[in-house]
Amino acid sequence: MIGMYALAAAWLALAILATVLANRLKVSMALTEICVGMAAGFAAERWLPPGALGADEPWLRFLAGAGAVLLTFLAGAELEPVVLRAKAKEVLVVGAVGFVAPFLGCAAVARFVLGWDPAASWLAGVALSTTSMAVVYAVMLETGFNRTEFGKGILGACFVNDLGTVIALGLLFAPFTRRTVVFLVVSALLIALLPRLTAGLTRRYAYRTAAIRTKWVLAVLFGLGALALWSGSEAVLPAYIAGMVLAGAAADDHHWIRRMRTLTIGFLTPFYFLRAGALVSLPAVAAAPLVFLLLFGAKSASKIFGLFPVVARFRRERNERWYYTLMMSTGLTFGTISALYGLSHGIVSRQQYSFLVAVVIASAVIPTLIASFAFTPRHLLPAADAPPGAQPPRDEDGLGQE
Repeated sequence: MIGMYALAAAWLALAILATVLANRLKVSMALTEICVGMAAGFAAERWLPPGALGADEPWLRFLAGAGAVLLTFLAGAELEPVVLRAKAKEVLVVGAVGFVAPFLGCAAVARFVLGWDPAASWLAGVALSTTSMAVVYAVMLETGFNRTEFGKGILGACFVNDLGTVIALGLLFAPFTRRTVVFLVVSALLIALLPRLTAGLTRRYAYRTAAIRTKWVLAVLFGLGALALWSGSEAVLPAYIAGMVLAGAAADDHHWIRRMRTLTIGFLTPFYFLRAGALVSLPAVAAAPLVFLLLFGAKSASKIFGLFPVVARFRRERNERWYYTLMMSTGLTFGTISALYGLSHGIVSRQQYSFLVAVVIASAVIPTLIASFAFTPRHLLPAADAPPGAQPPRDEDGLGQE
């Protein structure tokens, strides 16, 4: 137990350092957490005994996974059905192109330029086709774009993009079994009933019982996550859909959703982003930088050249088009999941896995930094969010308001 507490304290100290750096550098906290995790992982690999950082400890992996699940749920909860229906064409077209272009482009580079075998090449295409719902939502939340139709469109396109990745991974590598059918049927039934069950629970017990909706949502998300993993899928996918169907409840009670954000951003997601950075082997990448550059260039070029003309059909202003395209060029959650799936099933070697994860992490950092510094469409930010000298509203943890 002493070791667990010490490791938790060390990881949260890294999270505090990342928060301070994010504030000083005026960049997304998710990005600084990834970079701090990479630096910590490199230092631990070089100067500390193996496993000293504890990135593969089961409890830490659970906290990181829970952070990804809750962040994905919150991203889904931002997508109000009315706005999503109004932007259905944009979301479907941009999301589909955002998946297909890098999937084919990166698979071709891996096969015909790097000489990887066909299975490894297709796996590379799947892993590098993703966009990062976790990073994009964290940036949307910090900037305020999550409350705009512009930000909601990006989040919706991210979901379609990642849905394509999940389907491709399943069709190419994961067998469709009875467990898959059970997962789909049970998830569909529970998610269909979720708004009514949540509303009934809220009417009867909320505002009098401490945080019962939070406990209810966590129980549903973890239950769906366990079912997804049992079937061979991933826990974050049903979390996003659950968030979407509860978007109305989230819009009706800002206090509840703000407390959910406090729990997620303040405690869980630092473990996720720090661990994602710590898993990158910088020496392995430095030993063969050309492979890294080729794969990163393939992902970036295929995303940008595929998406920019499509985004231009829906967004006319220059900064809007570039910001949208660069946000869609990120990658993290499903990219690392796909790469780890390939390693676990012998589809890619450990060296190939290191390159894929390094490219995924780089794609989470570099496009987001460029978008934030050079192309933020500030004219779309919510008006009068923070008047000069005003303090942002504080998240109150009083359980009696639940």
